[in-house]
Formats: sequence, C-alpha cells, structure tokens
Amino acid sequence: MGGKAKDYGIPGTTVFDGRMAQKGYALNRMCYSFNSADNRDAFKRDEEAYCRRYGLDDEQRRAVANRNVLELIAAGGNIYYLAKFAGIFGLDVQDVGAQQTGMTKDAFKARLAEAGR
Repeated sequence: MGGKAKDYGIPGTTVFDGRMAQKGYALNRMCYSFNSADNRDAFKRDEEAYCRRYGLDDEQRRAVANRNVLELIAAGGNIYYLAKFAGIFGLDVQDVGAQQTGMTKDAFKARLAEAGR
C-alpha cells in the first residue's frame, strides 16, 4: 500500500480514494460475498476462517471482530460494502450512521429528521 495518505482537508474523515480502495480490496471483496445467504452463514459459523479465506490483514480482522464501522473504514472498507456486513447483524444504514457520528440511533434519526425540515 505504499505512499502517504493524501490530506483532503477534512479533519477526522477517511476519504475512500484509490489508495484506500487498494488497502481495502480484500475486506470489500469479503463484504460483497455476503450477497449470498450461504456465505453469510459460513461467516457466522467461523468468522476467523472466513476472514482468512479472503486474505484480511490483522487490522481488518480486528475491525471485523470489533464490529466498529470507523475501524472498518480506516482499514479500507467502503461503506456500500460494509452495509452488507452490518446487515448480517440486523443493523441498518441508520445504525451505521449513528456509529459513525458517535450518536445513539434515536439521536441520529432525530438529526436526520431535523436536517430534512
């Protein structure tokens, strides 16, 4: 993954650029596999083996085990693929957004409703 991360001038935000796409290729490939119910079941049976099957590195495996969206993004995860991962645990996009912002789901939903007014 050589090279230094580009500073996009957005403090606290991981930008999914070409460098991050390369970094997260294995993680995103694994998450894409969750389109299949059989693959979701295989993951639930043995997460560690499933992560190894897709070649996740230590940082990515820790982020998966921690169920932490910000860690997954920092490990190269693309939110569109991570939504497939979150779905395994019954989480929706609002759950993910709440986690990203450090809010409760109810507070996040209220913020969205207020922004829509």
